[in-house]
Amino acid sequence: MSLLDEGTIYNLIAVEEQKRQKPPRYNSKFKDTVRNESTSNRNDHKTMGQAKVPVPTTDNYLKKHSKEPVLPDKSDFKYGDEDHKKPALPSKEEKPLMGLKTTKNFITNNAVQNITSVPKRPEKKYVDTRNGDAHNLIPSGLEPIYIQKKEFGEVPTYLQKRKDEMIQAQEEYNQYVTEYMRRGAMQKLTEDERKAILDGLKTNWEDIHDQYQGLSVVTDTAPKKHRKERMESQMKQLERDIEIFEKHKIIYISN
Repeated sequence: MSLLDEGTIYNLIAVEEQKRQKPPRYNSKFKDTVRNESTSNRNDHKTMGQAKVPVPTTDNYLKKHSKEPVLPDKSDFKYGDEDHKKPALPSKEEKPLMGLKTTKNFITNNAVQNITSVPKRPEKKYVDTRNGDAHNLIPSGLEPIYIQKKEFGEVPTYLQKRKDEMIQAQEEYNQYVTEYMRRGAMQKLTEDERKAILDGLKTNWEDIHDQYQGLSVVTDTAPKKHRKERMESQMKQLERDIEIFEKHKIIYISN
């Protein structure tokens, strides 16, 4: 509070202090229920046994095995993998089938299989120690595998497909340009016109660059800053135009 506020006459008036009123205390509606449940049946078995022992009747006497636990009914025990077990062995009373014979000539069959079979080619291996440690030759990288393939040295199919797509796109574009030139809507720049425009763009860029070199190093005012930014944007635009004219030899303009 400032000195002017302390010296005002309004401070002489007694102001009644306003006390902050607290909100009413929260009381749960389950308060009585919880209290009753927590205190009920707490002192029934505080002494030896129950406070009030029920008197047994004549027909409710203690019987034999009445307090023993009741066990579930007995059932046959089975293992969990019993369904996956192999079949049981035949008993000694079961007689095997007798008198079964085959007409297959195993000697002739083996001879035919050996005659018609293709001999297995030995694996290519190399030995790298004097003790005879052998390793497979193919995965080692010493065997020229890729140069012996049929498609080695040929252009991949995806590159050929992309080349055909580019040729087709260029032909469609040439047809489009030819149609517009026939209508007179587009005109092709000659080589002399393209070079003249390119030289003019380079001359403009050199002029702006000379002016840019003469600018002050410190851009402490707004006009200096705006002029520098304007000249930088002009040079960037000229550089993009020069790049387009140098990259494309054939240029069309619309009337």
